[in-house]
Amino acid sequence: MTRFMENFPSVVNSSTATGWLTSILQLGGVVGSLSAGVLGELYSRKYTMFVACCWVILGSYLYVGATEGNPSLLYAGRFFTGLGVGLFSGVGPLYNAELAAPEMRGLLVSFYQFATILGIMISFWVGYGSNYIGGTGETQSDMAWRLPSIVQGIPAVFLACGIWFMPFSPRWLVKQDRDEEALTTLAWIRKLPQDHELVQMEFLEMKAEALFEKRAFAKATPWLAERENKNVFMSQIAQYANCFRTMGNFKRVCTAWLVMFFQQWSGVDASRSSFSPSPLENLLTRRTVIYYASNVFTSLGLTSALIWLYIAGFGATWGPCSWTLVSEIFPLSIRAKGASIGAFSNWINNFAIAFFVPPMLEAWAWGTYIFFAVFLGVGIVWVWFFLPETKNASLEEMDRVFKSNTGEQDAEMLREAQREVGLTACIERLSKGPVPVEKDSYGSHLEQV
Repeated sequence: MTRFMENFPSVVNSSTATGWLTSILQLGGVVGSLSAGVLGELYSRKYTMFVACCWVILGSYLYVGATEGNPSLLYAGRFFTGLGVGLFSGVGPLYNAELAAPEMRGLLVSFYQFATILGIMISFWVGYGSNYIGGTGETQSDMAWRLPSIVQGIPAVFLACGIWFMPFSPRWLVKQDRDEEALTTLAWIRKLPQDHELVQMEFLEMKAEALFEKRAFAKATPWLAERENKNVFMSQIAQYANCFRTMGNFKRVCTAWLVMFFQQWSGVDASRSSFSPSPLENLLTRRTVIYYASNVFTSLGLTSALIWLYIAGFGATWGPCSWTLVSEIFPLSIRAKGASIGAFSNWINNFAIAFFVPPMLEAWAWGTYIFFAVFLGVGIVWVWFFLPETKNASLEEMDRVFKSNTGEQDAEMLREAQREVGLTACIERLSKGPVPVEKDSYGSHLEQV
């Protein structure tokens, strides 16, 4: 915009300054995504999202406050905005996954991607329209470049207010020993009475897994468990080490990292469009969708006429499926930490692209697209041979999906936890016959356990 260029020549005329102004938002996202795991466990997913809203609001209006010849608030505003969005990327999909039933999880988590794309589309049109405020030349108003940032903060204000009417994650409540509140929340979400057998079984699954993971963590790393009793904040940071405690957990971390790595290096870079992501993902499998996405992407991008199909392909596959996978593959004890690691991978690769792709385009020209095509080819191989399918697996059953080699002692510890919380007795009771679910409740069908 003309007025922006006149106000901040030091930014516009320096490729380095322009690069930093572009990528500092991603840098804030890196910091936010890493802190999401700690804050999400300490203060709940709900309150962490409220803090994220506050950062976005602060960043949006700091940017607006930048004055002629003083671009410092531009950098600060974009960094704090990135910090808030990074927090959201670590806890938003996780919160959706923990509240959703398995058969609806793909739809609800994919909505995170849909909302992102919708916001990008709206921002394009807001920027296009605001460019004409006061004209496009020397008469252009400062409001032309300030209005997009003003509009950007409005949804965050509404969400910050609406969050107080949203429930806590029942899985987080279980970890905080707030069992009665967790059961009430779970029954409300499932639209079933608290004493319904399906609600009781899901609640006991959460209890058993939380107890098992706590004991397994204390047994494997007693020095961390001792620290947990002394300093809760430091224990949350130290528990990132638990993500690498077993080969199964390490495989989950690698999967989350690589899913986001291939998503960002698909050549789309923070996806620009979405085409019916949720129905496609739920009709097919996560693995199948991502696999064929890589094939589609490899064959596209040759002409400008196919750009829309290229972007739509990303929005229907890699975009939503990546966040869904990251939010559902981790066990309860490391779910927040694992999701934040996945979000960190997304942001750090996004930052790398923002920094390195512009000079690549200048030096390699069309060769840059060959570079991305190679990554997509590698992605085909990785998805087909190494990425496990997670569709319709409950969050508590993900160990079997990843073929985790739990030792006999761990298996006995899990059985003991199940017996202790009453899950074993509940399963035995339900195994005697089908449990009818009323038609007006979620998942209206006969479920045989």
